[in-house]
Amino acid sequence: MRLARLLTFLFVFMLASGCVWLDNYFLPPAEDTAQELYEAGSDAMNEKDYLDAQQYFSKLKDRFPFSPYALKAELGLADAYYLDEQYQMALDNYKEFEALHPSNENIPYVLYQIGNADYNLFKSIDRRQENIKEGLEYFYRLQETYPDSQYAKAAKELILKSRRILAEHEVYVADFFWRTEQYGPAWHRYQYVVENFSDVPDLRDYARRRAEYSYFEYQKTLSEEERLRIQGSWKLWLKKWL
Repeated sequence: MRLARLLTFLFVFMLASGCVWLDNYFLPPAEDTAQELYEAGSDAMNEKDYLDAQQYFSKLKDRFPFSPYALKAELGLADAYYLDEQYQMALDNYKEFEALHPSNENIPYVLYQIGNADYNLFKSIDRRQENIKEGLEYFYRLQETYPDSQYAKAAKELILKSRRILAEHEVYVADFFWRTEQYGPAWHRYQYVVENFSDVPDLRDYARRRAEYSYFEYQKTLSEEERLRIQGSWKLWLKKWL
């Protein structure tokens, strides 16, 4: 009887184990819930494992687009890219969030981060500064739409830095024209700096001096008629900025 009971027990145990093995082999594993994916992504962010965070948040967005956690995952994904210094990916995801949720309470933060990501895409002054210009547009929007936001106040310093980059770029181009003896384009470029970057006084003053030099060199290349035509307007301009 004891042997029979033992054999019966072993049979039942093996049958149960076999069922579990068959289930594990043939049935797909249970999927994580939206909450579990979000929590896993948040934990990865806290551990600064931004690649894992990107994967968790992306999976959540794809599998549970209508979950309350999906909106959090959208912003979390953009933050994960930003903190991972993948600024273009961060930029795209922040813009997507703004387009999908224009009235969300996080929009001031999102506008700030778009400008921030644009600023971080700056490489050098000898390149086109489209990202810096775009970033400034978002900072200005932030200040105009949410003037009392903490992010509007934080944007002030980045606006000054971005404006300086644009001024340096214009001076760089003007100096290039000067060095290559293209005095007309140099003159106009220096004028542009003087007229548009009074908030960067050192570069404005430098550009004004160089504008004078460029103008006199430019005059030498003109006919008498052309020289008389521009002389009056140049004197008025110079008087204005002295």
